[in-house]
Amino acid sequence: MKFLHSSPAYDLTYNDVFMVPSRSDVTSRLDVDLSTADGTGTTIPLVVANMTAVSGRRMSETVARRGGIAILPQDIPIHAVRETIDYVKSRHTVYESPVTVTPEVPVSSVLALLGKRAHRAAIVVGPDKEPVGIVTERHLLERDRFETVGDVMTRDLVTVQDGSSLADAFDLLTDKHLDVVPVVGDGKLLGVLTKRGILRSGIYTPAVDAQGRLRLGVAIGINGDVQGKAEAMLEAGADVLVVDTAHGHQDKMLDALKVVRGVRDASGRSDVPIAAGNVVTADGVSDLVGAGAEIIKVGVGPGAMCTTRMMTGVGRPQFSAVLECSTAATELGAYVWADGGVKYPRDVALALAAGGANVMIGSWFAGTWESPGDLNRDHDGRLYKESFGMASARAVRNRTSTQSAYDRARSAMFEEGISSSKMFLAPDRPGVEDLIDQIIAGVRSSFTYAGARTIAQFHERATVGVQSASGYDEGRPRETSW
Repeated sequence: MKFLHSSPAYDLTYNDVFMVPSRSDVTSRLDVDLSTADGTGTTIPLVVANMTAVSGRRMSETVARRGGIAILPQDIPIHAVRETIDYVKSRHTVYESPVTVTPEVPVSSVLALLGKRAHRAAIVVGPDKEPVGIVTERHLLERDRFETVGDVMTRDLVTVQDGSSLADAFDLLTDKHLDVVPVVGDGKLLGVLTKRGILRSGIYTPAVDAQGRLRLGVAIGINGDVQGKAEAMLEAGADVLVVDTAHGHQDKMLDALKVVRGVRDASGRSDVPIAAGNVVTADGVSDLVGAGAEIIKVGVGPGAMCTTRMMTGVGRPQFSAVLECSTAATELGAYVWADGGVKYPRDVALALAAGGANVMIGSWFAGTWESPGDLNRDHDGRLYKESFGMASARAVRNRTSTQSAYDRARSAMFEEGISSSKMFLAPDRPGVEDLIDQIIAGVRSSFTYAGARTIAQFHERATVGVQSASGYDEGRPRETSW
């Protein structure tokens, strides 16, 4: 990356900069390859942050199916992490996972389940897991909540056989005016297909491991039995280990990194990259790489749920932090994840221009069907999910649940971050795949403007200028007239 004019003498946020177009022979967005070289196996440069309100099994499988990767939070019990990894690894790379119910289930139970999937349908199955009907939201309108699924479901079921052409399945959905169709193999339900999902399967390449299974990562803290957890996560099949703490440039992090690196190397799983952070300086990058990290998480204070800068004065504008840290990481043969501060597709593109190999997103993905939180409605009827920071009182309370009452109370005195925030589901983009479509469309277009076909070329060819606040405002569209 180069600056349009001289490099400024002050640090920059994403809002402070813009990219200028360069001569380009890249004529189509589809000519752009967004595969990353950081060893994570992602085919688009998106990582779901290890936040309890954001990253779970539904998020993990959905994002991996489109080429990204999710990191499970460090607060989840080991047995639950194992179950989640097993679940995600067992998911199909093309067929979406269905919500399944049996005919005797009450309507009230189905309503609680439909919000778990973007296709907003439940497949009714018999005793041998064979599909016998389908229930969607329209079947449940003005129905008694104590009625059973068998009373309201559609029995005239259209199915697709496993292995059928996706184009044929798309035509079937179109001809029958269907939103979703079950996929069946040997009489059993294998998954579902939607028209939008079929189109996405032709655009995105799943992030899969050597066995062709969907990828996901796991976060490990720097406290407690670091060695034991690293061993357990590797044994469970994690594809990335993330040694994570708010202040990554500290001795305890370096000690934990050495332990995790030793466990990883001894396990024979050299294919599992180790990420660590967070830091915002070249010195931090150097120390973490020296202790065993191959990927550095960059960002202190830019997250939507983070109050660190307001509470402590500590942090750094994210664009400059990513730029300095990626330069240092490249010299050391390591990579950078830009963690936090993205609100628009442009911010993801700018993070990549600054040298990021992947961009980590948290709160932006919290308000989606796939995030772990419960679906709620506000007084205006808008759907939302709750999000919270990982250093907030809520997160600290969860993290210290096994400690004594005194120790828990003392820890609660020092929390930072927002404990509850409403993340509304956008009516036109309520699913994480909708947001991925929006982000990747913008990023691909940025690459064509820079004349870059790969992330490596984008790092080299991107030209960035510095703008005033009015310059940033000039680039924003107007939802209403003047």
